[in-house]
Amino acid sequence: MAYVNSTRFARKGLLDRLADLKAVALTAIHTRRVYARTVAELNALTDRELSDLGISRLSIAQVAREAAYGK
Repeated sequence: MAYVNSTRFARKGLLDRLADLKAVALTAIHTRRVYARTVAELNALTDRELSDLGISRLSIAQVAREAAYGK
């Protein structure tokens, strides 16, 4: 006689899923704040200071996006 065992993975409960959703939301909020702060700080610089950093005004959004979200 043969026996078959099957193991099921426990599914996450509602509270676990809500905790995961909260963590994702907080991460998104933090990342957006990093982006907004970076844009604000770069916009506050003069054209001379930006050129010293090798950044043009047109690329501020791209630089901030890379700083916040990675390449």
